[in-house]
Amino acid sequence: MARICEISGKRPIKGNHIWRSGKAKKKGGIGMHVTAITKRRFFPNLQKVRVLLPNGQVKRIRVAVKAMKKGLITKAPPRNWKKPVAKAA
Repeated sequence: MARICEISGKRPIKGNHIWRSGKAKKKGGIGMHVTAITKRRFFPNLQKVRVLLPNGQVKRIRVAVKAMKKGLITKAPPRNWKKPVAKAA
């Protein structure tokens, strides 16, 4: 399953992890040097949430937390169904 937010469309983005060695000039060294660069990915913070859709249907979808904080979704109310009580004979 793709790591994509179904509301905002956020998806993993590419980046680099940069290794540096040496002591910064500010701290009395001769400067920092890049020794290696490796690729990495930044993933959105996706959560499975029960959402109330505009047509009144309740559905579980994967949503980024940033979309939740912006108020782009309406969380579904908790279920209040109770098991019927059997009558004693």
